[in-house]
Amino acid sequence: MAVTAKDVEALHVYAEGVMGRADHHAGKVKGVALALLGGIIWRGEPGSIRLRQMSGSPANMLWVDMSGRTYVFAYNHLTEKIEIRDRSQQGAVLHAFDDANTTAEVEAVFRAL
Repeated sequence: MAVTAKDVEALHVYAEGVMGRADHHAGKVKGVALALLGGIIWRGEPGSIRLRQMSGSPANMLWVDMSGRTYVFAYNHLTEKIEIRDRSQQGAVLHAFDDANTTAEVEAVFRAL
């Protein structure tokens, strides 16, 4: 199945925003953010990625369905980690990542989702 340019463009804008904000506020998640985006693309169900908008621009929150279940990816300013939450932004934190996590750890978590 082909991916439309519009879908790739939306992910590109989101990734640029995440990486730009990481430069200013969240330097501890720059590397793992890229691994997480790769996992989202790999395991996310086609057409299920939803990006939170704030003032017309993507914010630090993303919803995606994997294996019939919804996960929320959000940056937690207090812990300085990117969290995977169950079903909603208030859902239970299932996993939390920063640059101390290896790509092998990220891959194992995504494989289990």
